[in-house]
Amino acid sequence: MRGGIINSMIIEVKDENTMRVFGNKLGGLLAGGQVIELVGDVGAGKTTLAKGIAEGLGADEDVQSPSFTISRVYDAHRGLHLAHYDFYRLHDAGIMANDLAEMVSDPQTVTLIEWANIVDGVLPAERLTIEIQPVDEFTRRLSLRGPGAVNKHLLGILR
Repeated sequence: MRGGIINSMIIEVKDENTMRVFGNKLGGLLAGGQVIELVGDVGAGKTTLAKGIAEGLGADEDVQSPSFTISRVYDAHRGLHLAHYDFYRLHDAGIMANDLAEMVSDPQTVTLIEWANIVDGVLPAERLTIEIQPVDEFTRRLSLRGPGAVNKHLLGILR
């Protein structure tokens, strides 16, 4: 991965509410232009985390999983937008790769991507990757990692 030293941290969240609160805290720190890759199996908590991030950004709409629509965009406070993509059902991104490329280059947009392996070539090196692993029925281990000064700053505040 380009972008220099990889910054990282691991946290555990004990339930859905704690996942959402963590997402809210992260969302409140985002200023636009960030790209976040959400990694985890079906049911790991990616959409719950996305809902919290949207709340932290001040999005007025309730975030829905874009599994069937592939993408959803929400208006947030301070003129920001939240673009949420889910490439689970695609084998080839096709035209959606162009749409995604446009979003990740917009400084007013925070972009969340689930199942990003299909569009890896479109994503910037300095994205934040959050891997969600179930520990038990309710607890999740979140591994956050990403290169660059922005990720170093974000992870430093989140600790």
